[in-house]
This record gives sequence, C-alpha cells and structure tokens, in this order.
Amino acid sequence: MKTKLILFVAFLTTIATFSQKQWTLKECVDQALEKNISIQQNKLSLELAKKDVAIAKGNFLPNLNLSTGGRFNAGLSSDENGVLKNTNNFSSSLSLSGGGIIFNGFRNTNTYKQAQLGVASSLLDLKKIENDISLFVVNGYLNILFAKENLNAVKVQYEISKKQIEAAESRFNSGVIAKGELLNTQSTAATDLQNVIAQENALDLALLNLAQLLQVPVQNFDIASIDVGTPTSTLLFKNSDDVYQKSLEEMPEIERAKLAIENADLNIDISKGAFLPTLSYSLSSGNSYYHQFNNLLPNQTNSSFFAQFEDRLQHGLGISLSIPIFNRFQTKNSVAKSIINKEISETQLESEKLNLKQTIEQSFLDVKSALKTFEASNISLDAQKEAFKNAQERYNYGTITLFDFDQVRTRLVNAEATMIRSKYDYVFKTKVLQFYSGELILE
Repeated sequence: MKTKLILFVAFLTTIATFSQKQWTLKECVDQALEKNISIQQNKLSLELAKKDVAIAKGNFLPNLNLSTGGRFNAGLSSDENGVLKNTNNFSSSLSLSGGGIIFNGFRNTNTYKQAQLGVASSLLDLKKIENDISLFVVNGYLNILFAKENLNAVKVQYEISKKQIEAAESRFNSGVIAKGELLNTQSTAATDLQNVIAQENALDLALLNLAQLLQVPVQNFDIASIDVGTPTSTLLFKNSDDVYQKSLEEMPEIERAKLAIENADLNIDISKGAFLPTLSYSLSSGNSYYHQFNNLLPNQTNSSFFAQFEDRLQHGLGISLSIPIFNRFQTKNSVAKSIINKEISETQLESEKLNLKQTIEQSFLDVKSALKTFEASNISLDAQKEAFKNAQERYNYGTITLFDFDQVRTRLVNAEATMIRSKYDYVFKTKVLQFYSGELILE
C-alpha cells in the first residue's frame, strides 16, 4: 500500500512538473524540427540520395552471377559426345560468370559525382525547410508574447474601471452624480471585461497555433517569457545590400541553384561520353554433367561425376570494344539538350538571386516602416497617458462628464494596443532580416 502511494505521488508530481513547464524559444524550434512531417519526409529523401551514391559507386565493380540447370531428354538427342541418338539422358550445368566496364567515356565517374551532388542538394533542401519552420516558430512565439502583453494591458484598464465603479457608487450615494452616470461607469467596465475575454481568447488561439506546430498537447502548454527589449531607433543594418551580400553565402536556395549548374555540367559530360568507345570485359567458368540411361554401346558406361567435372571444366576471358559510329544523331541531340538544361539552371540561379534580393529589400523597407510606426505609437501613447491623467483629475473634480472621460480612456487603450502591436511587428521583422543575414540566434 505504501509503495502504491509513493508511485501515485510521483506520478502526480510528474504531471505537475510537466504542466508547469514553460517552453523556451530554442526548445520550441528543436521540437518543431523534430516533429515536422515535411522535415521527416525530406530526411527520407536524403537517405534515398545516399543510396543513389551507393548505386553509382557499385557501377565501378564487376557483376558476378552463378547459374545452374538440369534437363531430361527422351528421344532423338545428343549423347555425351554430341552424336544424335534415340536415348533417354539427363544433363546439367553449373557456371560462374562476371563482367564489368573498363572504360565508357567517364560516364560512371560523372554519374557518381552527380549522385554526390544529389546528397548535397538534399541537405540544402532540408536546411531550407528547417529555416522556414524556424521562422514560423519565432513568429508563433512572438504572437504569444504579444497576446500576453496585450492581455495585461486590457486587464489594467479593467481594474481601473472597477475602481471607477467604486468611486461612482460612492458619489452616487452621496448625491453628487445621477444614477445614469453610475450605469455608464458600469457599462464601461462591462466593455472592458469583454475586451479581457477577447484577449484571453486571442492568447488561447496563439498558444493553440504554436502547440499544433510543435505537435504537443495544448492543455497546460505555455512558453517562457523573454525580454524582447525596447526597439532601438538605430537599425541593425545600414542598407538592404549589406543583408543581401551576407544572404548569398547563407541561404540554402542559392547554394542549391549553384549545385544545379554543376549537375548540368556533369549531364553534358555524360552525354558527350556516348561519343567515346566502350571497353568492357567478361569472365566465365563452368562445368557440365551428362548421364545416358539407355542405348549405350557395348562396354560403354557413363563417366563418373568427378571425372566429368575435371574433363568438362571450362574457363573464359573476353574483351569487348564498342565504337559508336552512327546512332541517328541521338547523342548529338542529347548533348544539345544538356547544354540547354545548363542554361536553364543558370537562369534559375539568377532568378533565385533576384527573388532573394527583392525579398530582402521588401523586408528592409518593412523594418524601416515598422520602426517609424513604433516611434509614432510611442509618441502617441505618451500624449494619451498625459491626456488620461489630466482627464482623470478633472473627472474626479466633476469638471468633465463620464462620456468625455471615457473618450479619453478609449484613446489611451487604443494607443497602448497600437504600441504593443507595432513593437512586436518591428521585433519580428528585425528577426527576419537577422535570419537572412545568418545572424539570427535562437535562445
């Protein structure tokens, strides 16, 4: 009984520990990279590419085959000496044969190099997917932090509203204000409570989105708070070209496009290899056994298995040279197609560079715009705080109506929401630029 109690307490402790776990950004990224199905599929593609390397490597080795067979004949057939007779006999054979390529225009060598490029390309494809997933996680993580900060802001407003109700009730009981003003104060508090509920739902949705991305239970899921800091008015990068030059060395899609050109070069060499002769060799070793059941000559007997094995043993070595002369211009056109495919790969590289440059230019412009929005929202929030402080004093002294006071408070709430939204928008867009420059560190 005591043992069961200890196990039960340990189980509850484990559950409590898990429920209290707060995921760090790095843990979220690692979990997403481990569980994402697209990444798992790409890893399988990488394994296939490695098998292509093994297959291409095997082309350098000779093939070796062992074959055997037996046959029973009745009627007119060859005897042991090859003479046609009306006999019943049994014959069998055993042979070992092999062969390989000595030279085939370097096609095996270039195919092996292509397979190695395939592995490198698959690794870059995997890195591209991992980069995309990492950005999704960062965005989801910041959305939760944004929702939490927004929720805290509306909770503060709701607490202010509750205190105003208490003050309004006291003033109403003293006969200072009419009942309508008290009802308006209660109505404002109810609206603020609705805002709290709406932001709680927004936070739950943000948590759900990230939990689904990580493929973990959403119940009790939470993240660790991180200090995103106060955005600085100084941009991390002077211009978009600085980021672009760094991204050319960091982004896997650029390296992937370069490998495609190398692959196209190898395709050209493989196609040209068909113009060259092919030299191959063959090796063989075999034996046979023959047994005649009837119509044997006087004093004739079947040789023993071991005697036939020694007499019928054969070995062979062959060399074959195939020189292409004319194949209906197939090789010529194949080379031409390979050259065109290389030009397509080269244009694809330029297209990738152009897309990357345009994306970074847009991201840099987005950061500048987000910074301006954040600075403007801070100025607006400071002004609204002063206006609210002044309005609160005037309302307490009864110099302005509740309607006017609520108008000021609504502008303050909106200014706070705008500032929070613009801050996280600026932070995320800055992270995007850091990502393209290879300077994004996930902690």
